[in-house]
Amino acid sequence: MLKRLATAAVLVPVFYLYITKLSAPWFDGLVLAMGLLALWEFLTFYRAPREMKAAGMFFCLLIMAPVAVTGRPLPDVFALLLMSIAALRLFARGPKTALPDISVPVVALLYIPGLLLYQMFLRSAGAMWIIFLYGTVWIGDSFALYVGRSIGKRKLYEEVSPKKTVEGAAGSVIGGALAGLAAGSVFRLGVSLRTAVLLGALMGATAIIGDLVESMFKRDAAVKDSSSLFPGHGGMLDKLDGPLISAPILYWCLQALGLRPPV
Repeated sequence: MLKRLATAAVLVPVFYLYITKLSAPWFDGLVLAMGLLALWEFLTFYRAPREMKAAGMFFCLLIMAPVAVTGRPLPDVFALLLMSIAALRLFARGPKTALPDISVPVVALLYIPGLLLYQMFLRSAGAMWIIFLYGTVWIGDSFALYVGRSIGKRKLYEEVSPKKTVEGAAGSVIGGALAGLAAGSVFRLGVSLRTAVLLGALMGATAIIGDLVESMFKRDAAVKDSSSLFPGHGGMLDKLDGPLISAPILYWCLQALGLRPPV
């Protein structure tokens, strides 16, 4: 727990200053770097062949870099992705285990850079929405941890994540709502305080799903953490699991509220 608190005490202020003081291209570069690291972790704990790791890194750049430069995805990039990885697998090895070999990098690319794109889209609505996203998710996660440890009794989804409880999940929603209340009170978000609270609660709820999705993959691969990059917190993917799922939901909500043009 001390490692967890010490790491957060260093990283959170740096992250806040980076997002609020630097322009959007700097954030896009950060998201691209996070995507490459998280993708490498995913492919590593699934023991992907070396050539698939190389293809994964290349396609991560191909998926995310055009959005960083132009604000829009490269057309047909996912069709190119599927054809290229299938062809690479065809010439690399025989027919056995073909589907598992292909599915790991394809799912990894859809799951990580494919979902991280929405954070780039969110940044164009304002830096404060990135702070809102991570603040509500991370505070919700902290509430889930402490509530679950204090009063958690009923298992949420024991087969996927034995330690998570229904009470902890409720803590995530409450923590997200409180973070939304704080963000709506302090920052100019362009929405009512009530809307900020509801969005915060929604981020806390969807972050639980993101956490469970990553836990599902890690349990399937028989690993505890994606890596040991952040002491007490795990790897890059462990820190992105909630925002990966929450960011698209927040983006769609902002579109519905008319706060940003469609991409």
